[in-house]
Amino acid sequence: MTISAPRDFLKSLFDAAVRAADPLTGIKAHLPGKPKGRTVVIGAGKGAAQMARALENVWDGRLAGLVVTRYGYGCETRDIEIIEAAHPVPDAAGLAAARRLMETVRDLSEDDLVIALICGGGSALLPSPPEKLTLEDEISLNEMLLASGAPISAMNVVRKHLSTIKGGRLAAATKARVVSLIVSDIPGDNPAHVASGPTVPDGSTRHDALEIVRQYGLKLPQAALDHLNSSKADAPQPGDPVFSRHEHHIIASAGVSLEAAAAVAASQGITPVILSDAIEGESRDVALVHAAIAREVLGRDRPFSKPVVILSGGETTVTLKAKGGKGGRNGEFTLATALAIDGQEDIHVLAADTDGIDGSEDNAGAFADGSTVRRLRAAGLDPRRQLDGNDSYSAFKAIGDLFETGPTGTNVNDFRAILIR
Repeated sequence: MTISAPRDFLKSLFDAAVRAADPLTGIKAHLPGKPKGRTVVIGAGKGAAQMARALENVWDGRLAGLVVTRYGYGCETRDIEIIEAAHPVPDAAGLAAARRLMETVRDLSEDDLVIALICGGGSALLPSPPEKLTLEDEISLNEMLLASGAPISAMNVVRKHLSTIKGGRLAAATKARVVSLIVSDIPGDNPAHVASGPTVPDGSTRHDALEIVRQYGLKLPQAALDHLNSSKADAPQPGDPVFSRHEHHIIASAGVSLEAAAAVAASQGITPVILSDAIEGESRDVALVHAAIAREVLGRDRPFSKPVVILSGGETTVTLKAKGGKGGRNGEFTLATALAIDGQEDIHVLAADTDGIDGSEDNAGAFADGSTVRRLRAAGLDPRRQLDGNDSYSAFKAIGDLFETGPTGTNVNDFRAILIR
């Protein structure tokens, strides 16, 4: 079967992936029973407001509590308060929200229930620096981590040991039973890594955090290093009795979303191939591997026969090589892929973040094909220079190839689809 409108086809796959990550479905399937006491809702992440609204729609009775989400990502709710704060770099609104979340759970009793709605983006939205560190220190830490090229799991080990709310500390602050409903944006779906695990502890230690600081050459302020070298940085461990009545559930993930996209492709007569839902690594390097596979399919019908759509997910990283560029990891992937498939007119690419925002700009990602490089040069841009300057957003904006969706209300991380006709 021939796809006459490749971009519409690729967009339909993205839409299917996002629909499959609708939190309402997962919340319905994992709704906890009512407690003797109160039910209080807390949460954080770029899809937390939509999760709160979904919970209100299926919960029998009234709820109280608050969740924090990114500016512009809020929605109307009945009982649960929505607070907006900055992402990906924290701000004072997030600091205040983190304090309020701790206050909300601190005075609850063993008869009460806390439902925690957690999804990607919560790390930046819940700044809570320990004693002797400031919000400015946490902002500096976040900027360093984002520019380091470290995988998200490593970033979050450092974050949770320089925080008073992450690493299970929010759940440890209450006597109430805590049920965490989690939309995973983490390769491998480790619930303790989503949003740096405010309600789910893991076995990492401050010594692990120090090793990551050393490995990636992070220039932390002396107060942060002093904290990591003291027992005050120790996070509660999974075996701590404080977590004995708690439970957590992954209610949406990249794997389920990729399978939904694959089903749509198959229904249109295109063979889908899912490489992995947990790909990590430097965006431009991951792009080269994807592009090499696409060229092999196009030229030799191996390892897959045309027509085929190659799907993958996970979370790549970008090590910043210059300041001043605009764009995120999906734009970087798409631009690097465009350079590697230059002139191959039957290869079409979409890479986008399922939350609707790639990096800090207003696009989810970008499209590319065999004509992208030629069109960039015709627009007066050097695509290699744009890539070296981490400025994929400006490149794709100049030729009208940005993929813009607005906030989707969920977040299961990167979505990549490459159609070879």
